[in-house]
Amino acid sequence: MKRALKETVSKFITIRCPKCKNEQVMFGKASTVIKCLVCDKVLAEPTGGKSRVKARVLEVLE
Repeated sequence: MKRALKETVSKFITIRCPKCKNEQVMFGKASTVIKCLVCDKVLAEPTGGKSRVKARVLEVLE
């Protein structure tokens, strides 16, 4: 009997900091606060599911 593999619905996303314009990649369902690596501004917060993104989403990586 064949078993179908379940495809994940969570993805990595590229975001841009609104303060310093730094671009970085984050996991869409991050479980910790995501801060900008340059200016330390909070870019995303965990919600128990998908993260609440406070920055501009540039690209969703497949």
